[in-house]
Amino acid sequence: MDLRWRLLGSLGILLTGLMLMAIAINLYSLKGDIRNEIAASENLARVLLEASRMASETPAQEVEAQLSALLQERPLRHLTLAVSGMPPPGQEESAFLRQLALWLGFDPAPQSGQDIRLGGQVLRIAANPTSEIEERLTDTLRLCVTLALFSAATLAVAWWSAHRALTPVRELEGGLQRLARGEDAAALPAFALKEFRRVAAAIDELAAALAASHAAQHHLARQLISAREKERASLARELHDDMGQSLTAISATAGFLERHAADLDAERVGECARDLGRDVRASREQLRTMLRSLRPHGLDIAGLPHALEELLDHWRQRSPDVGFRLEVRSPLPDAPEAACLALYRIAQEALTNTVRHSKATTCLVALTGSAEHLELRVEDNGKGPPRSGVTRGTGLLGMEERLAMVAGQLHLTSASPRGFSLRASIPLPLATDETR
Repeated sequence: MDLRWRLLGSLGILLTGLMLMAIAINLYSLKGDIRNEIAASENLARVLLEASRMASETPAQEVEAQLSALLQERPLRHLTLAVSGMPPPGQEESAFLRQLALWLGFDPAPQSGQDIRLGGQVLRIAANPTSEIEERLTDTLRLCVTLALFSAATLAVAWWSAHRALTPVRELEGGLQRLARGEDAAALPAFALKEFRRVAAAIDELAAALAASHAAQHHLARQLISAREKERASLARELHDDMGQSLTAISATAGFLERHAADLDAERVGECARDLGRDVRASREQLRTMLRSLRPHGLDIAGLPHALEELLDHWRQRSPDVGFRLEVRSPLPDAPEAACLALYRIAQEALTNTVRHSKATTCLVALTGSAEHLELRVEDNGKGPPRSGVTRGTGLLGMEERLAMVAGQLHLTSASPRGFSLRASIPLPLATDETR
């Protein structure tokens, strides 16, 4: 059900009930007023008849007393009845009613009226404004009470409707708090109102996205740990196989010289020195290669193009059947080392994927920039992404994680006419911590 229709329905039922109640009260009041009017008319007729009899049969000094008793027994509405020359009997009006009558422009003690001669007496009938005012005050009080009840009932139903309508909000708040505590699901109930169903569906989608993100982070953490261990194993293997052999050869040559220095001629000593120099240069080159793979030296915006060119030279030696090309659009903007290192690592991973998976014959690495961003594009003419879409493995997850550290974005598209294109963009100026 729609929230608006529920609120309108509740208020509509309330207003209908209150309207029926007001009609019933007014009808009941009207019934009483009609009964009082009929009784007042009958009383007036009987009072006139009795007054006529009194005028003809009762002594003048007793007329006032008997007329007062008669009016007490049969009160008149909105009229006063008195013997001419005498004050109206039984008229005990409050000061408030008299003041209200004066404020409304009526004289509470009327000076005019109609005289009726009955025998030797003259009866004066005059309008009584205070009686009408008192009746109107009673009606006004009744109306005020009705309006007060009407308003109280409206406020009560509005509060109840709002309380009932907003109850799901507390459920939604609880679901969001569960997500904030790290739970995988919001555990929201089924809602009757479609508005809250839509909000609950959005929260469930958010929970699913957060769960997927947490799973991806855990997977990435495991993969990063595995990659780090593999890198350490590879480094240890290179140190043992390459530099270990070189150092062993150097040690053997040095030991040979130490043992036979007195017996060797100059030519033999020179040959040993050349062997030592060759082994030292090989060790130095191996060390430089390992250091470059771990972290290029001087990787700032000025050294980034040179580092990328060295990286391409490395891949040219390993994959001579692939034509690697570097394009740098100068001038490049001033960028921190964190941004340069992130783009270099992404280029390393992208070139590795190109050689291993794309079966490409050409590969372009383009470095461009402006005052707002620094961008790296790696594009090949290989087989391109699969039709099912790019699978975000360890490499892509690592790229996205590294770019996230510098507020960058990664875009993967198909190259034209064939191949794969990777674009990494980093906004400038960079306001994040330096990448390690």
